Amino acid sequence: MKDQLRQAAHRLFAAGHAVALTGAGISTPSGIPDFRSAGTGLWSFVDPLRVASIWAFREDPAAFYRWIRPLAQRFITAQPNVAHLALAQLEAAGHLRAVITQNVDLLHHRAGSRRVLEVHGHLRTLSCLTCHARQPADAHWPRFLADGSLPRCPQCGAILKPDVVLFGELPPHDILRQAQQEALCCDLMLVAGSSLEVLPAADLPGLALRRGATLIIVNEQPTPLDDSAAFVFHANVTYVLPRLAAFCRQWQARLQRGR
Repeated sequence: MKDQLRQAAHRLFAAGHAVALTGAGISTPSGIPDFRSAGTGLWSFVDPLRVASIWAFREDPAAFYRWIRPLAQRFITAQPNVAHLALAQLEAAGHLRAVITQNVDLLHHRAGSRRVLEVHGHLRTLSCLTCHARQPADAHWPRFLADGSLPRCPQCGAILKPDVVLFGELPPHDILRQAQQEALCCDLMLVAGSSLEVLPAADLPGLALRRGATLIIVNEQPTPLDDSAAFVFHANVTYVLPRLAAFCRQWQARLQRGR
């Protein structure tokens, strides 16, 4: 695998416009469960349409919050792992233009990534579906996690909804547009920890491929685009991404010494 890693890293190092696309698999090493893994994924235990759809939230927001409470605790206490840090290092060194993520856990931001496009929303804010007011989540999460008190809108009293994309909702238009533009402009896309089964994020590598971009996939399980990728690593992201970043650092150091 070392030779393959070196070749993939060299392609990344030489890219003029590289972007990353990340999914739940990059955060599982930080203690956040994914959704679809058999026996351990969140959807192995509940019907997502009954707890994580916009229709279910409107009908019974208390049930949604009962389901998300232990997960929210993990989101808040989780720390970035070495895969998140490797992507932040690649961006800081100029090898990545953006990180497009399907995750809502904010770990890319905590790792130091600066341009993060969150196509499934985030947990920084809560919104009122009645009067459309928006509140910082930090003003509500501590009490909710402590005693289960539902976050309510200070203007109208309705229960607030986290600004994550639930089933039945559209992704944030501006963020999705930026992500699609990155896919169309990039000459390399690094996919890390995504099954590439959830639209519209799963369409982004296809957009990149149609424009002639190199595709590197790092995912423990096969994906629908493995046969189209230049490099495929069925390995843990915490093994592969730091090694890609390390090779890039080595070549950057050699270039600087040669000047």
